[in-house]
Amino acid sequence: MENRYSDIKIIKTEQGKRYKKTVVYPKMIKTVDDTYIIAIQGDRLDNLAYKYFGDSRLWWILARANYLGKGDLTVPIGKQIRIPSDYLSIVDEYNTLNE
Repeated sequence: MENRYSDIKIIKTEQGKRYKKTVVYPKMIKTVDDTYIIAIQGDRLDNLAYKYFGDSRLWWILARANYLGKGDLTVPIGKQIRIPSDYLSIVDEYNTLNE
């Protein structure tokens, strides 16, 4: 997956102003197969995404699933983090919603 914003459509207004279409994120329903961890010092969303998904660019999945990441990729020490097991279907749904 490349940058998740690379395929977002650009909309042009009648006045000629250009902007990207609003991004829609999929719902991330909890499943019994999800993994849960307790964050330790130094944990970051991008590093956890690399560890569990093999791709640090998927940090946004962890952020959305755990209501984190607004301006900061660090994870509070001691916070329980849900790692969605079906991240590939989340990426597929994201791509479908934003075609």
